[in-house]
Amino acid sequence: MSFNIFKTSTRFFAVLLSCFFISSAIADDRYELRGNTVQGGVLFGKTLPGSQVKLDGRKIMLSDVGQFVLGFGRDNKNKAKLEITFPNGDVVSRVINVDSREYNIQRIDGLPKRKVTPMGKKTLERIRKENREVADARKLRDERTDYAEGFIWPVKGRISGVYGSQRVLNGKPRRPHFGIDIARPTGTPVKAPAGGVVTLAHPDMFFSGGTMIIDHGHGFSSAFLHLDEMLVPVGAVVKQGDCVATVGATGRVTGPHLDWRMNWLDQRVDPALLVPAMPKSFDKSDDRCERK
Repeated sequence: MSFNIFKTSTRFFAVLLSCFFISSAIADDRYELRGNTVQGGVLFGKTLPGSQVKLDGRKIMLSDVGQFVLGFGRDNKNKAKLEITFPNGDVVSRVINVDSREYNIQRIDGLPKRKVTPMGKKTLERIRKENREVADARKLRDERTDYAEGFIWPVKGRISGVYGSQRVLNGKPRRPHFGIDIARPTGTPVKAPAGGVVTLAHPDMFFSGGTMIIDHGHGFSSAFLHLDEMLVPVGAVVKQGDCVATVGATGRVTGPHLDWRMNWLDQRVDPALLVPAMPKSFDKSDDRCERK
């Protein structure tokens, strides 16, 4: 589908070359979608400025030049309805087929109950309070479109955990793992994968320890868990590659690593689908970044 009528960012589309192009059922050069139509995937769109975009009836933010972003959760249904109303009143509607994924499910039976649910009342109250703080930090619906510059790995290293995996303890499913774990020593710099504004910088949450959230615009955000040190405060505006924190082993962990997660609104998406494959080798120069 042609999209020559827009002066789009060359870099934006360059970082999406590894993603496949989604063509409209009927060619329509008034909009374009690029990305991954799978569970955990993200689509980047562009349409005529002043249009109205809806996904399954939900109104989607649109930038002043017509950019928007869509995300599909871990267990997203297999069909989503996209509707675009153009400034002249024309409406285009299409069904997006969202492919299912297979996840690593680990079943462990015969565990003592105290090891499956070992929390007392005070701990549960603390967890609920921290969950509210995270939810509040993700409420921002900023018009900035930092996500359009593409994403880099916040840390390079051995991948020790993947998106979507889950444990079933004594027949009871635990919450799935919604991020990607990267094993690196405590103190390794964590870079902003894209520009944005810091909406949370908590030093010690029960599960996730040192936790930071960066909003990349339009309700699209990154979360960094188990951090050792925060290098930027809430409200800081960062650019891609800035040092924002350091890897740690805080919260409920068995060793130092970064757990990188991403949300589009209330949908948890897979960060690994937005970056190139993890390099097989890297050196200390990969840890260099700008400190705010």
